[in-house]
Amino acid sequence: MKRVLPPLNALRAFEAAGRLGSFKEAAAELHVTHGAVSQHVRLLEGWLGASLFERHNRRVVLTPAAKAYLAEIGPLFEQLAQATARYGFPETVSRTLSVNAPATFTLRWLVPRLAKFRAEYPDVDVKVETSNESVESLKESDDIIIRGGPDTFYGYSMRPFLSEERVPVCSPGLLQRLPLQKPEDIRQHTLLHTSSLPRLWPDWLASAKVPALKPAAALTFDHFYLTLQAAIDGIGIAMGPTALVSDDLAAGRLVAPFAGPRLPSRSYCTYVPDGKSEDERVVLFRSWLEREGARLQT
Repeated sequence: MKRVLPPLNALRAFEAAGRLGSFKEAAAELHVTHGAVSQHVRLLEGWLGASLFERHNRRVVLTPAAKAYLAEIGPLFEQLAQATARYGFPETVSRTLSVNAPATFTLRWLVPRLAKFRAEYPDVDVKVETSNESVESLKESDDIIIRGGPDTFYGYSMRPFLSEERVPVCSPGLLQRLPLQKPEDIRQHTLLHTSSLPRLWPDWLASAKVPALKPAAALTFDHFYLTLQAAIDGIGIAMGPTALVSDDLAAGRLVAPFAGPRLPSRSYCTYVPDGKSEDERVVLFRSWLEREGARLQT
């Protein structure tokens, strides 16, 4: 006979919150956020079709039915822990989260922020792989895939977390040598291109109403992060994605000489296989990405 089991991560959150009488203390014990515990409890309540807690300001109280339910399932968690220890298995399982993201995004946005994630969630190890392949083309099943969007892929849930535009950027030193006060001044400069994004400069020049402008020189790179590094080094002007150059602009390594125009660009989104969308690690990392993205927009 097929077993009918509730969502086990949700059950674990309920057991901890019921035993401790607090979502906050349960979150601390499980090394997740208060919101994650609350989300798991709501999921279990929806699955059971019944309320499990009465909410009273900062504390929660089990309903009578939930109290009886906890009395039966609580010992099962203890038995599971004892069985695991008795047969010599490690007390904790690997919590490595596999993230697949484009190289430039990883280098310029994700890596500088990973220390913050580690500080918040020290028990979650992250393995980052870089790739520009489409979600459909990836051979390995990663926990989280970061790509542009929003797009729809069968078997994946999608959520945007970071929007951006594209603007010309250059080093402060270059601007001192050859000032840029209006788009026509670009005639004195070297334009930096990326071979995979050939339309960026022509589209921006058209938006700036100087489509026929000829720069002093042009330099093309095969990787976008090399294009941005060349701009930082004062070689020329690049079309910078606002999200990926935000840290450089804040630190003064790059400047945006023109107020506009700004080219629209696709958002960064997380794509998660349907079977992993409730995974505790995925929920944590996805929510953290969205908080970091929102912080950049403010």
